[in-house]
Amino acid sequence: MERVWGGRDLAEILGRTLPDGPPIGESWEIVDRVEAQSVVVNGAWKGRTLADIRRQYTAELLGPEVQPGQPFPILVKWLDCQERLSLQVHPPAAVAGDLGGEPKTENWYVAAARPDASLIVGLKHGVSEDDFTKALSEERLESCVHRFPVAAGDSILVESGRLHAIDGGNLILEIQQNSDTTYRVYDWGRVGLDGKPRSLHVEPSLRSIDFNDFEPEPLRQPQGDCVLAECKEFRIRQFMNVTDAERLVELPAGMAQLIHAIKGAITIGEQPLKMGDSALVPYVKKVTLRLTPGAIVLVTDRFFP
Repeated sequence: MERVWGGRDLAEILGRTLPDGPPIGESWEIVDRVEAQSVVVNGAWKGRTLADIRRQYTAELLGPEVQPGQPFPILVKWLDCQERLSLQVHPPAAVAGDLGGEPKTENWYVAAARPDASLIVGLKHGVSEDDFTKALSEERLESCVHRFPVAAGDSILVESGRLHAIDGGNLILEIQQNSDTTYRVYDWGRVGLDGKPRSLHVEPSLRSIDFNDFEPEPLRQPQGDCVLAECKEFRIRQFMNVTDAERLVELPAGMAQLIHAIKGAITIGEQPLKMGDSALVPYVKKVTLRLTPGAIVLVTDRFFP
């Protein structure tokens, strides 16, 4: 996906082949939407789309309680943020319908970061809605938002309604609800790839922002096995091999699961994964992950009620 704030790190760090021309900011890894579809790259279902498999093998892939017409609930992206993104918000479920949008809770995992990299999440303590609206009209929102430095391995949950922006210098794995609704409230005076100011969505943004959300903090480079995020939309766990020998991680059947290769050599059964790869483990499948020393893998599950 072309983005004015993108770059070439998807090629330089993840080894992707990118088109020449405008900066590339996003790669949609696992997606099941009308406008975009994941395609299986290996195995018996090679070449088929996620929607095609979901419709034909709903129970085997996602579980017996899932309706065949229900889209896959998670969207996974890689974000190459060479410049700061707009200040934005995703609508909470309580207002999304009225605004004609979809709620979106997401988690950011920082896979690589420049020394000066930071994130903007939430408001500074004490900033009221009136303070925010006045600062917006005076184009000085920088003074209202919570900005903090980050490093590779940091992670933060960005729930619907939480004001946010990604600063330049971050390569991020974004795991989110299957939604493409984003309201820009401020764009730092920037213009788009066409040279014109990008559109803003001030009124829906102000209706969506949680004005009681002050200075949330990320998980700072958690070591070993841990839960990175747990909310009603999904759970994300980290598995890390801190030993000097190969490590096995058993994932039982009975739950559809997503695998995200972050660092080192990782194998699912006989299938190797490199940094940046994603895999979908069907509901009926029990698998073993093999992690070489120093390897890191994330597992997303519990995305169906």
